[in-house]
Amino acid sequence: MITVLVTGTFNVLHPGHLRLLRFAKESGDRLVVAVHSDRIAANASHVPEKLRLESIESVSWVDEAFIINEPIVNLIENLRPNKVVKGKEHELRINPELEILDGYGGELIFSSGETSFSSLDLIRKEFREYDPRSIKIPYEYMVRHGIDLNKLTDLLWQFTNKKVCVIGDLIIDEYITCQSLGMSQEDPTIVVTPIDSTRFIGGAGIVAAHAAGMGASVKFISVTGNDDARNFALEELSSMKVNAQLLHDETRPTTLKQRYRSQGKSMLRVSHLHQGAISTGLQNKIITEIEKIISDLDILVFSDFNYGCLPQPLVDKIIGIAKSHGVMVSADSQSSSQIGDISRFNNIDLLTPTEREARISTRNREDGLVVLAENLRQQASVNNILLKLGDEGLMIHAGNEDDDDWLTDRIDALNSAPKDVAGAGDSLLITSAIAIACGGTIWEAACLGSLAAAVQVGRVGNTPLQTEELLQELS
Repeated sequence: MITVLVTGTFNVLHPGHLRLLRFAKESGDRLVVAVHSDRIAANASHVPEKLRLESIESVSWVDEAFIINEPIVNLIENLRPNKVVKGKEHELRINPELEILDGYGGELIFSSGETSFSSLDLIRKEFREYDPRSIKIPYEYMVRHGIDLNKLTDLLWQFTNKKVCVIGDLIIDEYITCQSLGMSQEDPTIVVTPIDSTRFIGGAGIVAAHAAGMGASVKFISVTGNDDARNFALEELSSMKVNAQLLHDETRPTTLKQRYRSQGKSMLRVSHLHQGAISTGLQNKIITEIEKIISDLDILVFSDFNYGCLPQPLVDKIIGIAKSHGVMVSADSQSSSQIGDISRFNNIDLLTPTEREARISTRNREDGLVVLAENLRQQASVNNILLKLGDEGLMIHAGNEDDDDWLTDRIDALNSAPKDVAGAGDSLLITSAIAIACGGTIWEAACLGSLAAAVQVGRVGNTPLQTEELLQELS
């Protein structure tokens, strides 16, 4: 671990200090800041040492801070940091630290920090971490349906007993983090330079990875090209404990979606894809594979992005096979244009459309949400519908044995500070489906699915859900 030391008085913490600290954090793994005591600072101290220390401790880049009441050379000799960072103004002055650092191989760096600074470590943290404090549990909803936290916890532990097959369009999501350089002088165009690139498994692949992350045994079937993106997918899915069968199609690339981001916001999306239906030969290979494994499955999940992996004859055949073996079937179908139709997944157990997808499918632009959900239910002959409403949360339209007795309720969005909403639907789909397969009610399944979505949108990029993350929220 590389330890970086910064020392100073820090009367008033200003942008220059922050740039210096940010640069120092980028220079190593652990940033230590020594604040000069009132005695050491003498007349340079205008603010009491305790207050100056508190201001430094409030900076997120600082790992450790303390008051120093001895010469800097003594501190370096005892602490032996790998690097000492000082402001650029000290470069042409006498620096007594240099002799000690040279003695054990340390390094003295001068920098005031750049205004265009961008830390790759800090950028990548955005993709890995979420803030659990922004997530709330829907207690009022749980009371209405007699749900307690212990039951939800028990359901989660049962996920490890389930065998799942996910079939659909594999997508590779690439997030390209950029630094803005300003406006072009030739035309009104924003100019950026790429800093970092991070790839994730997306589409139906992340649905399978979520299931594996939550303990299920998972088979994933999709179609890809013969390219670098396919090789990346095979390696990543294997590391996620997903048994992936990626059929090879020479006529198409592996779907790659690139998102260009700057300062935590997406600026542009570029998609490399082919939307034509896969050949009859590939469809037959998928059917053959399903027939091999169907008797060993608990759940079959369609994750459809309308990129050609799931032509209607293939969907109808697979649903028939699953139903004849008593396997639960769930589906999500994302409509990026007006041609999507989620109701084509007919006579299954669970559909999870967005409001827009439901309206496209039913051609219903005017009616309220309850009427819309009932129209879709009748059109698709589906048992349960979870209607995704974006930042307004989720509406549940659920059967109650009697065909005419349909109940409706709603869960608000559970994450008050989402970072990236792209993966919400995938996590909701698979978590809710497995919960039902484990014997949970649709109300319990919707609650767990909403919680999973809240965890997922709290970070950037598709990272597989883990059982421990959901248990942490429930605790």
